[in-house]
Amino acid sequence: MTRSLPALPPWLAHALRAQRGPVPWSAVVRGALCAGPVLLGAVLLDRTSLGVVAAIAAMLAGINDRPGSRRASIKRLGVPALAGGAGMLVGTYTGDHLGPVALTLILTAVGLLAGGVSAIGPVASAAGTQLLVASAIGAGMPQPEAGWQRALAFLVGAGWLIGLRLALPTPRSAAGDFRFDGERAAVAAVYDAVAALLDAVGSDTATARRAALTGALDHAQDALAGPRLRRYASSATERRLHAQYAAALPLAEAATALAWAGDAVTARASEGPRRLAAAVRGNTPTGPLPAPHRSAPALRALDDALLHAAHAFDRGEGGDLHTRPRSTTAPLRAVFGAGGREYGLRVALCFGAAVGVAQYLHHARWYGQHAHWYWLPATAVFLVKPDLGPLVSRVLCRAAGTILGALVFAGFAAVLPRPEGLIALVAVSGALIPVATRHFAAQTAVVTVLILALVMVGGEPQASLSRIGETLLACAIVLVVGHLPMPGQRGGGVRSRVAAAHRAAHAYLTHVLEEAVEGSADADARAVRWTLRREAYRTLSQARAAITLAGAELPSLARHSAGADDVVHTLERLVDATTACAVQFDDSGRLSPRHTEQLTSLLDDLAQERERSGLRLPQLPLAG
Repeated sequence: MTRSLPALPPWLAHALRAQRGPVPWSAVVRGALCAGPVLLGAVLLDRTSLGVVAAIAAMLAGINDRPGSRRASIKRLGVPALAGGAGMLVGTYTGDHLGPVALTLILTAVGLLAGGVSAIGPVASAAGTQLLVASAIGAGMPQPEAGWQRALAFLVGAGWLIGLRLALPTPRSAAGDFRFDGERAAVAAVYDAVAALLDAVGSDTATARRAALTGALDHAQDALAGPRLRRYASSATERRLHAQYAAALPLAEAATALAWAGDAVTARASEGPRRLAAAVRGNTPTGPLPAPHRSAPALRALDDALLHAAHAFDRGEGGDLHTRPRSTTAPLRAVFGAGGREYGLRVALCFGAAVGVAQYLHHARWYGQHAHWYWLPATAVFLVKPDLGPLVSRVLCRAAGTILGALVFAGFAAVLPRPEGLIALVAVSGALIPVATRHFAAQTAVVTVLILALVMVGGEPQASLSRIGETLLACAIVLVVGHLPMPGQRGGGVRSRVAAAHRAAHAYLTHVLEEAVEGSADADARAVRWTLRREAYRTLSQARAAITLAGAELPSLARHSAGADDVVHTLERLVDATTACAVQFDDSGRLSPRHTEQLTSLLDDLAQERERSGLRLPQLPLAG
């Protein structure tokens, strides 16, 4: 009799899990051409200290250089770079003019601001990270230049990578204007996800495929939502991409309704979306599309959506991103809501404690005046950010990666010529960052090598042991502060995400029921419906991601989000059922008894889950 091995606890399993996928060769090339060449240029111009700052900025931008469109990269890389430049300015002037106590208080306040802002979303979180890291470096790294010069050098380093992201062509690009390869890949992935969901209808994998479709739609929406690369010359291409994305929305709606019904469909149903995906990737005509059997409302909706897509592809017009206009108070609600308050307080306490401890050790006679005290708070930033992964997982990965990276660098430092060998090591490390970001320990190891090389190029001695000591101390500080009792109810980040998903599901359900009551749905009403459906699925995906991260914390922290998973699962089923109702209404002009019974049952389940979880969510009405 064989015995199965016991399952690893979630906090340890998360630390061992790595992302998979093809090597992002474009990002590897940009990484190789970024930090190393920037540093080399500064050394040749005899401005090594500014080159070190620029290379750090290029490294931080490289961590954010993820696959996607060029237009999206402007915001994803540019906004954090601006925050980092501001942090360098604030850190330099406060470090030059304030004593240890005042400096600790100011940087703690900066941590509170950056933590609260980080609750808005991924780009804001990256901006908060760079604000704190740059402020610590500006306050602690000894350099002769003024604060504005260091801030400008930071912006130049990040701007160089943004320029490479916009200018360099994609390898093996064969679909016309290479500037839009990211958008084409994102839109094509939506059609592939629709086809995969149709193949999975009636099977156990349908739920996972529907979630994958949501992710593909989110990615495509973000890829197309950035600024235009050129206002006039690219307008025809952009209109075509927008039309192709918009044509996928009714296909996604029909596929979701088929998955909700659970009746398997023939392989013919998925052939059309796959041909559309190939047409998007190759920038070619669609050709004839096989029509599915029109034997059910959702199949008829799928057939109609295919015809609409073929027409939209041919004319290249119509449709937009169906993005709900954001309220100007939404970011403020995120910052000052339960999630933002908890996030900001947690970051401020850890960052401020790290600055205070570092200042004490820096000014203690036995510790040495030339210690890199800014490493301690800068390391704490990456450890305390809740959206970067569970706390213990981050600590374990950070410690292991730092030790490995420091040992590897010590070996290279013993044999490489200076400074040319170290500059080459910086370039190689920059090229490895896009691959290393798949696991936090690997990313930490590569970044450690890069930072230690920059320190030596800047004229300081080899500091591998100091780097290990600072990191382990930061790990201890974050572990202690991260588990301290917090004012108010813990789990605010998860609760705010669930509340946002609840509001979006409510808006979507209300709109569909109002259509059913009024007995009509014109093109404008359907566009609003697709916008609300996108918002509902996007917020559910964000809530699911937050719950997954919170569930991988130690039990003392994970218990604060208990019950949220059941609420989100019921909301997902409710939104799926609402989508099926919309398709049924478009086909027959009314809702069947099965649909209304399912909605009523899910609303009852949601009320029960809400009570069990203790989440403060309003009751969703069933009207009409």
